[in-house]
Amino acid sequence: MCGIFGFIGNRNAAPILLEGLRRLEYRGYDSTGIAVHNSTIQTYKRVGKVSELQEILPDVIEGHKGIAHTRWATHGGVTNENAHPHIDTNNRLAIVHNGILDNARGLREKLQSKGVNLISETDSEVLAHMISIGINSGQSPEDAVRHTLNRVTGTWGLCVLFEDHDLLICASNGSPLIIGQGDGENFVSSDPHALTPHTQNIFFLEDGDIATVTIDKIQISRQDGRTSSTGMTILEKEWGESDLGEFPHYMIKEIHEQPEALRRCISGRLDYPNGSAKMSGLRVSPVDLRNAPHVRLIGCGTALNACKIGALAIEELARITALSHVASEFRYNDPVINTKAFHLAVSQSGETADTLSAVKEIKLKGGTVHGIINVVGSTIARKCGQGVYIHSGPEQAVASTKAFTNMVAALLMFAIKIGRTRSFTTERGRVLIDEFNKIPNLMDEYLQNSGPIDEAVGLLKDAKCVLFLGRGLSMPVASEGALKLMEVAYIPCLSYPAGEMKHGPIALLEEGSPVVVIAPNDKHKQKTIASMHECKARGAKIILIHEEGDDEISLEADVSIAIPSCDNLLTPLLTVIPTQLIAYKTALVLGCDVDRPRNLAKSVTVE
Repeated sequence: MCGIFGFIGNRNAAPILLEGLRRLEYRGYDSTGIAVHNSTIQTYKRVGKVSELQEILPDVIEGHKGIAHTRWATHGGVTNENAHPHIDTNNRLAIVHNGILDNARGLREKLQSKGVNLISETDSEVLAHMISIGINSGQSPEDAVRHTLNRVTGTWGLCVLFEDHDLLICASNGSPLIIGQGDGENFVSSDPHALTPHTQNIFFLEDGDIATVTIDKIQISRQDGRTSSTGMTILEKEWGESDLGEFPHYMIKEIHEQPEALRRCISGRLDYPNGSAKMSGLRVSPVDLRNAPHVRLIGCGTALNACKIGALAIEELARITALSHVASEFRYNDPVINTKAFHLAVSQSGETADTLSAVKEIKLKGGTVHGIINVVGSTIARKCGQGVYIHSGPEQAVASTKAFTNMVAALLMFAIKIGRTRSFTTERGRVLIDEFNKIPNLMDEYLQNSGPIDEAVGLLKDAKCVLFLGRGLSMPVASEGALKLMEVAYIPCLSYPAGEMKHGPIALLEEGSPVVVIAPNDKHKQKTIASMHECKARGAKIILIHEEGDDEISLEADVSIAIPSCDNLLTPLLTVIPTQLIAYKTALVLGCDVDRPRNLAKSVTVE
């Protein structure tokens, strides 16, 4: 969502800040701004893209320290006044803030009663004025920030620029903020990806940390004044890879990166001799897995769809109850936590606020949580302290593709691992592993000849609504396909279990209505064919995703898209790719921004 970038050093800050903002654009935003200090603080902000901000900037902006922001509106509309940075009344300091202040209304009223003129509708602006009051009363910058934060409730990733002090003050609570250590210069970002051109040496601030950042020093303490235990992390080099290369958009680039990303995810983890999986990051013994009463998987959006596949696979292979949960609902339902149960928190960014809240709820009630995460050192990864990195590499398009397949792959490997402790044989495990190792090559094979995607787009581009159907493991794939098309092409979509379609959604079907059906050659196929007949009888056009050589079902479709044949358990890794291509190409035909869809954010850091 909102992005922060900051710099202090011996170079002009403005070009570095702008480049930092460009690397944060993929997160989704609606306005942007920078503040640079020379003899005074100069602030520039604008509704729209970073390129539009650059249009209003002077050719040269002197100043060796500054802060920058991309805003995704929460409090207040999309206006120049509501864009960050926000300044105090005397232009002596500027702040950028991610998160939400729960008690902002009362603080605004109190400031206004003291004669402070608030020029925005945001909750964030109160921080600038409150810190300024502290500075004017003689407090140091760090103490002024600390005193202010002790009076607010909510979440924050905060960076403050001062006119009279050669430093930046940063703070984090429930919203990620990262300090990058350079050579005679230091950086601040809400996302490690934006730091990789400058340094691999980073500090992930923990909740309650306050950092004083100068040209040559980073000092981190706690909000209550105690010493912080936050240490340096060396960021993986793969996070520097973000060029488009030969591709026109990040989304299609990342779709084509899935075979190699999957190879990274499964490399060294498939244990053929034992028919199992090696996942040392879980820090769990076979006895713990065998004795677990159930497994809970928690995620949002694309991660939730991966959780649904994981739950079905775990139940099939391990014969243990496995449940997927909507993270944004989880803690508010006051869940009963069994401390012996196995909990998996799934998130691409590792910063998803709803999932993080679920993690905290489980731990508060005595449970343990394992993360399935892409970003090393992210908040959820650190809070869990154990789990599996999926190694997708940076995902720049807002709509997730390669992270989805790697999350599914990680959960399938976990299903194999827990299944081997409880129910199925070494031989069955070895067969699965042989099939698993083939999937990256089968992905490559399909992507080289993806079938009649353009014909499917022709049926979808003018649709009022699109219905996606599947059964078993293909039902969550249908949900993911519907989500992708809705995200990037803005077409209303519904996903349903194929058998449930006649209990409501069939009322939407009329002559020419497109229905996307996910139907690999599994035990559900005959029932799925029956559902296709019911749709066709109402005039629907069937776009079918099926396995090569399955002529029985392909003849039932108006558009037939074949994927390579594989083990039934692994079909989601292949059947999802045509849905990604369909979403991408439909969005292009409709003139949509495929990499940065409207209103969406890559990393949802507020509840």
